[in-house]
Amino acid sequence: MRHVEPETIQRRDFLKLAAAGTGALIAGSGGCLKYPMRPASRGPLDGKRILTFSSVIRVNQIEVTRTRNAGFDEYDRHTPENIKALRQALADGWPDARMTWAMSWQALHDQRDHYREARRLVRQFHDQYSDDVTFIPGAYFSNMYNTREQVNRDIHEGLERVGQIMGGGFRSKSLIAGFLSSANQQYLAEQEDIHVCQGNIWSQFAIDNGDGDGSICYPYYPSREHFCKPAQNRTDFVDCVNLDGWTIDFLCGMREGLKGGNGKDAYNSRMGVGPIETIGWHGPEKGLEQMTECTAMHFDRGFDLNRWAWVTNIWEISLVPQVGHLDVLTRWVENIRTRWPEAECPVLGDFGTMWRRHYRNNDNLNYRFVERGTGIGGSHANLEIRWFMNKQFRLALLRDWQRNTQEKVIDFTRYDIAAEEPQDLNRNWSLLGQINQKQTRAQDTPVLLSELPAEDQRIIYTRYKELRT
Repeated sequence: MRHVEPETIQRRDFLKLAAAGTGALIAGSGGCLKYPMRPASRGPLDGKRILTFSSVIRVNQIEVTRTRNAGFDEYDRHTPENIKALRQALADGWPDARMTWAMSWQALHDQRDHYREARRLVRQFHDQYSDDVTFIPGAYFSNMYNTREQVNRDIHEGLERVGQIMGGGFRSKSLIAGFLSSANQQYLAEQEDIHVCQGNIWSQFAIDNGDGDGSICYPYYPSREHFCKPAQNRTDFVDCVNLDGWTIDFLCGMREGLKGGNGKDAYNSRMGVGPIETIGWHGPEKGLEQMTECTAMHFDRGFDLNRWAWVTNIWEISLVPQVGHLDVLTRWVENIRTRWPEAECPVLGDFGTMWRRHYRNNDNLNYRFVERGTGIGGSHANLEIRWFMNKQFRLALLRDWQRNTQEKVIDFTRYDIAAEEPQDLNRNWSLLGQINQKQTRAQDTPVLLSELPAEDQRIIYTRYKELRT
């Protein structure tokens, strides 16, 4: 498998430099830039590479409310055989891996044979593998179709139903929700005492049933103002770790929606490690290559910059017959165990708890990523993107590294200014900043850093002095 290395120091040299308190060298526009590393610490995440893997069992394709759906009945896809096959495919590649199962409202209550057996199987997987089981409200888009008050009722009664099915005083460790408003995450933390939520689909825009671009892609505590905004202080702090649902290729993520066909301009903005956009679009071999390269972007390059790394994936049961090739799931996690043998695969709730011990608030968030395209789909091999994400803002710089062009700002979103979520029953929950990566507005035209307003430059250079060069 092809592995494209950025212009970065070797791992052993990184360890020497980090121990010496100097920096890692990453190629940037016009040469090498020095990134100061934090002093050695013993935080719960330091030195860890973590994969989280989840699945969703549902009745209708998109159960937008308890009684209404925007798809079709998937009973024939949710067979016991398909559920067991997915779990076995993960175990075959990673015997110690644990995963999180989320069941929709209908799946928790449907009395047909497949769903009665599904509920029995998730209890079995909990006992056999220590998997976690939880509820998914609204099939990823609860706030697009329900009031915040109704979502809270669904969360409360859905989690109660999960506890009844599991028995023995069972309590879910997290919630899977796709998008979830800040008010509902606050309710989850304060009333349900669950502090880990997959409540953000990073960069999703103009695809599926809802939009939510504007956040950072690694975990953060959301602001009470907007679920895409990291909390700035105690007064707007929500004590719930907000997690992304699918790790995606950053170069694909900067695009709007999808563009089909087999030409070089075809792309899916959600392509990363998920099965639809990789295996489904490009076949098992190219799909596996993309999944592995996207993983490496975090587990190799991202790890060197951030001192820990995380990749996450949700593989719905409906995709077992739709996409097929469960052998690719096995091979993907086998590749992870071979290439990064110390990697861990906990349930979402345990990862979130680990993150909460590492970060008591958002003050020390400083996520950095560098990616060069894989050459698959919309991930063009000549492009290099750098992301900087912290409590105050997110910043993305793009260049053609083969032609050595100057980097341009394709996204600058400030979080230190007021934000407001939309009213209920609204499709678009995005938080679009001064410049947004999707380039859907006139103001989103990429510019040089030096062309940003003086105040924006001051904010950026105060945190990242090396970008002045």
